[in-house]
Amino acid sequence: MMTIDPYLAEFIGTFFLLLLGAGVVANVNLKNTIAEGQTPWVLITTAWGFAVFVGVFITGQFSGAHLNPAVTIGLAVANKFSLILVPGYLIAQFLGAMAGSWLCYLIYIDHYRLTEEEVLVRSTFCTYPVIRNFKNNFLSEFVGTFVLVFSVLFIAVPNIEIEGMVVENFGLGALEALPVAILVWVIGMGLGGTTGYAINPARDFGPRLVYQLLPRKNKDADWSYAWIPVLGPFAGGTFAGLLYTLFV
Repeated sequence: MMTIDPYLAEFIGTFFLLLLGAGVVANVNLKNTIAEGQTPWVLITTAWGFAVFVGVFITGQFSGAHLNPAVTIGLAVANKFSLILVPGYLIAQFLGAMAGSWLCYLIYIDHYRLTEEEVLVRSTFCTYPVIRNFKNNFLSEFVGTFVLVFSVLFIAVPNIEIEGMVVENFGLGALEALPVAILVWVIGMGLGGTTGYAINPARDFGPRLVYQLLPRKNKDADWSYAWIPVLGPFAGGTFAGLLYTLFV
């Protein structure tokens, strides 16, 4: 049976998540793509859900397929994941997100060059609020991530072994691939209309940093907003973990 280091698995899973998730946004928003002008929200939320499906399907058996620092923190707070493994998981997730978004950029580079509207270019890397109200934007990210992590915590699955330790297999991989894809899909459809539903600090911050490094003249990474899709999901995941402990 093939084995993959759990940190590498988190990198790979998050890489595929961003490659495919950022890819659908690029396909819809950039100039002269096949999907330009298609119904964007249904297409984007569906594809992001199935991007999660791919990442979970590949890596769930090796790492639990967290693919999301907020999930990792929430599980650790709920005593369902070892604190020792948390730093490595978070680093792998952020690096995987950066690598996936960078490859997406290379694939669509000709279309990026044709797209002058910088907000459309930035949207393929990171999220932004439709109405800029930091209090409500934070609440949106908090609630969306809470729903994700709280749902994950109620899935019972077999244990996996990581670095010689038996660890309860809680994470996105715990739901199997298709149910978690549906979960992320419905969060996007129901709660994502205000901020674009990052619900994942790595998914937003890593690609935002990649965007900042691009050789574009008028780029604006909107760092004044960037803390929302990082701290909002972390807070939502932490609260989900704390609330879960009241039920067990």
